[in-house]
Amino acid sequence: MLYLDIVLNVPVNQSFSYTDIPEGKNTYAAEIGKRAEIRFGNRKTTGYIVGTHTKLPLSCPVPAGQIKPVLRILDKEPLFSRELLSLAVWISKFYLCSVGEAIAAMIPSGRRETNAGGFSFSAEIPEKEPLELSKEQQQAVKDISESKNVMQYVYGMTGSGKTEVFLQTAENLLKQGKGVIYLVPEISLTRQVTESVISRFGQTVAVLHSGLTPSQRLSEWNRIIHREARVIVGARSAVFAPVPDLGMIIIDEEHDGSYKSGTTPRYHARQVAMYRCAKLGIPLVMGSATPSVEAWYQMKTGKIVPHLLTRRLAGGSLPEITCIDLTKTNTKGGCLSQELEDQIHNTISRRKQVILFLNRRGFNHFFRCNTCGFELTCKNCSVPLTYHKSENRLRCHYCGWSMEPPHACPKCGSVDIGYSGFGTEFVEAEVKAKFPAARVVRIDTDSLTAKGELQKKLDAFKKGDYDILLGTQMVAKGLNFPKLQLVGVVLADTGLHMPDFRASERTFSLITQVAGRAGRFFPDGKVFVQSYNPSRDAIVYACSGNSESFYEKELKTRRLLNFPPFSRLVRLVFRSPSAQTAASAAEEAAGIFSASIRENSEAKDFAVQKLFSDVEILGPSECPLAKIAMNYRYQILLRAQKIRPLQMLAGHLLYDYKQIQNAYIEIDVDPVNLL
Repeated sequence: MLYLDIVLNVPVNQSFSYTDIPEGKNTYAAEIGKRAEIRFGNRKTTGYIVGTHTKLPLSCPVPAGQIKPVLRILDKEPLFSRELLSLAVWISKFYLCSVGEAIAAMIPSGRRETNAGGFSFSAEIPEKEPLELSKEQQQAVKDISESKNVMQYVYGMTGSGKTEVFLQTAENLLKQGKGVIYLVPEISLTRQVTESVISRFGQTVAVLHSGLTPSQRLSEWNRIIHREARVIVGARSAVFAPVPDLGMIIIDEEHDGSYKSGTTPRYHARQVAMYRCAKLGIPLVMGSATPSVEAWYQMKTGKIVPHLLTRRLAGGSLPEITCIDLTKTNTKGGCLSQELEDQIHNTISRRKQVILFLNRRGFNHFFRCNTCGFELTCKNCSVPLTYHKSENRLRCHYCGWSMEPPHACPKCGSVDIGYSGFGTEFVEAEVKAKFPAARVVRIDTDSLTAKGELQKKLDAFKKGDYDILLGTQMVAKGLNFPKLQLVGVVLADTGLHMPDFRASERTFSLITQVAGRAGRFFPDGKVFVQSYNPSRDAIVYACSGNSESFYEKELKTRRLLNFPPFSRLVRLVFRSPSAQTAASAAEEAAGIFSASIRENSEAKDFAVQKLFSDVEILGPSECPLAKIAMNYRYQILLRAQKIRPLQMLAGHLLYDYKQIQNAYIEIDVDPVNLL
């Protein structure tokens, strides 16, 4: 009799025992790494085999006679290796989820194989020869290949040839019989990179993207297992690809927030890649024109080896960036300054193209003085306060501190105060009114409804079917448009008013990235950045192209406020259809954490005492987005130098306490978003 340990995609931190089907009745043999259809309670479901035993394990609480057989084994061959199983166990411990939830996030859910379709959106791409490398690129490829350090970083301005460094490094590894995983932020927005990979490596590429059906994804997965595909391109979940003899993982646009999963398990592809590469002793090669503050800090402290690219390769030069102070410009109730309006007219009349960018997802209600530009920030957290119209209060979404809105500016006494912000539809209406002859296209999540519409609009703009492209951060990522001459950042401030310590970093990155779209193919590209706060660090340094100063200043601020990379965070969100229930759950959890910290700080074991000595509880407070999908949300942030005590506290709450009825807890280890 073969006994199987099976885990399920449910938040239960244990495996369940089943027996294999008697010989002759099963199509496939039971093995670790395969899926089994089982009866769990009164329903049929799919589980993952993580252990096999010829005798009933002593830990099994049920007598042998009561153990049910599986209904059938679903896979001819294992879908995950022991390496991926140990990765799933690490994910479950690090991100506080069950092993079954971790495996479910890793492997495809398809039931049968169909034609893969990995090349469905780019099958006709002709193979291309490698490009001639510049001296800097050659040096980077050589240094990456020879370095003994696991973590490498290709850092250079937009258009400096990072992709070619990745491709030639990958090519060298393929010649040695190794496989490569190439991560991109979002397949639909990084089509040009994906096409470069396919044109270089042809049919040895597997593209794992959201457009594949589960069974097509399973088919690609099997191509990878059988070594038919050796270069795997995909968004964050491609970090789990079952590549035999994996030789390297590449993370393009490392700074991008989409590498962090927004659902359980809330893993970060960069952390998973670091763990996987360290275990296998292979390089992790990251790259960006705007590294995350964490990556920059690790480059400065020697944990990551940087490789610098300092010039543009397509003959273009970095665009001239002009910052327009909106406090000194009369926009006549609109959002375009006269200067930007004139530039748009000139650009269109010369048959060149314009991108107008607005990061609309910011809060529309932040307090500012129209006389001196003063903005209200929290006395405890140094983040902007958000105005809540319903209660007429300004509130901090970190610690919960609030105040009544002042009737005059606390700094200069002016009564010319207000709450600012506008969105893309407003901008679109103004652009169409001011440029009636221009062909305008808008790209944001609201305007994209049909499948494939994003790609159609981008292709049409590239072909010259439109004069002005208006969009949110979707248009800031790795796109090359040969006729693009002018980029206008309509309002650079929106992101700065998010109650999040990463707001400044995101604003700097977005301005730099969107500015990098201009002037890639000719020397007279122009960028105009409109702002009510032109003196804010993120805007000053992005407009002057001074990355070094931005990161230095940002690191000083983070050190002062004890935020990452100088501390670690775990965020817990308590949500419920009842505001009272969500608030009570958060309060109760805060009490449990306080008691646990006190207990551990007084422990006899000095190492335990030391581990818990600096743990802080921030909150509970209402989440910045206080209600989503009819659920009220409250949050607690746990902060310390090391992540371990925070994981222990959150795990203690999750596994040792009966959950409050009607309240759901989300746990996010090392969160990138605090909204």
